[in-house]
Amino acid sequence: MTHATVKLSSGGEMPLLGFGTWQLRGRKAYDSVRQALHVGYRHIDTATMYRNEAEIGRALKDSGIPRSDVFLTTKLWPSDAGQERPAIEASLAALGTDHVDLWLIHWPIRGGAGVPVWKQLVAVQEDRLARAIGVSNFGTKQIDELTDATGVTPAVNQIEWSPRLYDTRRADELRSRGVVLEGYSPFKASRLDDPVLVEIARRHGVTTAQVILRWHIEHQFVAIPRSSNPERIAANFDVFGFALEPEEVARIDELGIR
Repeated sequence: MTHATVKLSSGGEMPLLGFGTWQLRGRKAYDSVRQALHVGYRHIDTATMYRNEAEIGRALKDSGIPRSDVFLTTKLWPSDAGQERPAIEASLAALGTDHVDLWLIHWPIRGGAGVPVWKQLVAVQEDRLARAIGVSNFGTKQIDELTDATGVTPAVNQIEWSPRLYDTRRADELRSRGVVLEGYSPFKASRLDDPVLVEIARRHGVTTAQVILRWHIEHQFVAIPRSSNPERIAANFDVFGFALEPEEVARIDELGIR
């Protein structure tokens, strides 16, 4: 199965299509991740706040897929500021692994960049408990503050993103800093019945949801759709058999360009 990836500034590659697990807990989390891995996903996104790391760890172990083949992300909840090392150690224990591929600060710390917290993430990366580190829901100025204070720029900024939220300035600011844009909730802010998406989907014989995910991939934006429906999980991964034409990408851009 083809796995499109993007290079991280800290080294290594990150699959452009991942599986999100927000609001998936217990057996539903376990079954959904097993299905995702079964159909081909090799990038799983979770967070301490999701309270499903143990289920994800079991699903990964039971899948029989080598740990080295799966890109695993978790996140530090802001309330754990000052307890970064115990937090990552607890996440690793729950996930059943000795490292994550990406560790993110889930939200700005009390509205600020959180330089002391970022310094601890840098230390965790240096100790190889996280291969890459980044942030989520941060603004460009907050990212610059972290870089200026430590010399280490977040490898990723995970933010809500979709064609309707497409912001060329923000995308360009992140790209110019070597920060990968990872989008969550790709369908939430989009209209799946938008005439532009419907027309393009019909042209390729796919769904509008698949068009949205392919749009992310064409732009080198990471997408992490979430579902507990086995058919949708499979359909969301089935986006490597077609490509969008440049003019189609441009038309989709215009749904939210600003």
